[in-house]
Amino acid sequence: MTTEPMGQGRPVLVVPGMASGDRSTAFLRSSLAAAGYKPYAAGLGRNLTISAVKFAALEALLSDIVNRSGQRAILLGWSLGGFYARVLAQRHPEKVSMVLTLGTPFSGDRRGNNAWRLYELFADHTVDRPPLHDDPATKPEAYTVAMWSPVDGVVSPRSARGEAIERDEEVEFPYRHFEMGCSRPAVRRIVELVNERIGKLR
Repeated sequence: MTTEPMGQGRPVLVVPGMASGDRSTAFLRSSLAAAGYKPYAAGLGRNLTISAVKFAALEALLSDIVNRSGQRAILLGWSLGGFYARVLAQRHPEKVSMVLTLGTPFSGDRRGNNAWRLYELFADHTVDRPPLHDDPATKPEAYTVAMWSPVDGVVSPRSARGEAIERDEEVEFPYRHFEMGCSRPAVRRIVELVNERIGKLR
């Protein structure tokens, strides 16, 4: 993959989706590195459900990334990982420059997608009562891009796209849910999109 090295060492924290771990985002992270970014794995192990313990670990990692780089981080969350990314940005606006979500059901009815029953099989809580009480639909201060797919197959387009007041931008992303962060065409588009939005960072 050939991508202009526009990243200039900007840190990017990549959070995987439900039932996945960092291996699922390895190609995405290597592609971001090739484009000049400094990507970081989330280090959560298998990301099954919302966990206050794992969120605290992400907060510590974000602080470490920002302290070491001297720059605010870009957060990129796939599916469930986007929930973490949006809440991290809500709580720590001074540490985050941009948030991108891939097929994340952050908006509307949390049962308005095909994943909630599977989620509750793994969780010790319902989708309506996660251990983090933050509302993922609240737009962070950082520039926020919601990537959604009309052929997702798991998360409804409406839930992943959100309302205008919940994000700065929505981008149609024509890939199925489980290929969004790992297929070659999808990853190429993600890196292009991050490059294109660099000028919007505050």
